[in-house]
Amino acid sequence: MITAGNFQKLRILRIDHSGAWLEAEEQELLLPRKECPAEIAPGGEVEVFIYVDRNQQLLATRKRPAAQVGEFALLQVTSIGPHGAFLDWGIGKDLLAPFAEQAQKMLEGRRYLVRVLHDKQQRPIASSKIDKFLLSENRDLSQGEEVEIIIWAFTDLGAKVIINNTYEGLIYQTDLPPHLKKGEKVSGYVARIREDGKIDIVLHRTGSAGREDARDIVLAALESGGFLPLHDQSPPELIRSRLGLSKKAFKKAIGILYKEGLVDLTHQGVKLLKK
Repeated sequence: MITAGNFQKLRILRIDHSGAWLEAEEQELLLPRKECPAEIAPGGEVEVFIYVDRNQQLLATRKRPAAQVGEFALLQVTSIGPHGAFLDWGIGKDLLAPFAEQAQKMLEGRRYLVRVLHDKQQRPIASSKIDKFLLSENRDLSQGEEVEIIIWAFTDLGAKVIINNTYEGLIYQTDLPPHLKKGEKVSGYVARIREDGKIDIVLHRTGSAGREDARDIVLAALESGGFLPLHDQSPPELIRSRLGLSKKAFKKAIGILYKEGLVDLTHQGVKLLKK
């Protein structure tokens, strides 16, 4: 069944002045001419995003929304209507966040982290009630596994994150670089799975692999300037803001580089030695 809110590969039936007509089971969908690729031809396939227009008809577009059904994104409210808030999700047709799906009353011009889902009529809508879509206990992740995360909210402990569009996790304040913003999507690693199944995340690998990552980060910074004004007595916040590393990871990294004969350690900082 063809439903709105996701990408589909559809076969091209014919092309006319309006655009390409695509086979969608028992109906045909129009891909407007201005969005048709130059090499398009009947019998071929094209990947399109399916959405619902103002007349509740299915349409196709090659534009990429900020999120499809089952995903999260930080979206801006363009207007407020009688049924909820309308969010810009990047395809020209705004996405409705019904009042009943708003964790707090949405205001025009503000940005909110939402999940895209289907309503009872299989139309895409948005919900800012993030908690109800996430699992708080691990079921299939392993320690050290690389994951995709979205920054959800900041707390006194650190940053709550969404892991692989499925789990709730936490980056502790001590492992949190200052540049991250709500809604940002980055890669991370499972640092620990607690006894209660909750998941702790770090942005850099731990163990020997993590030490090599930190070494490469420090070396890249040195190669761009030749000197880093950081040392054993530097505040952890300064190291994190400069390199995105914890002080512990930084010290291990410069230790590796020193043993390799690549750097000299001074009271002022770390100096890259010429080869």
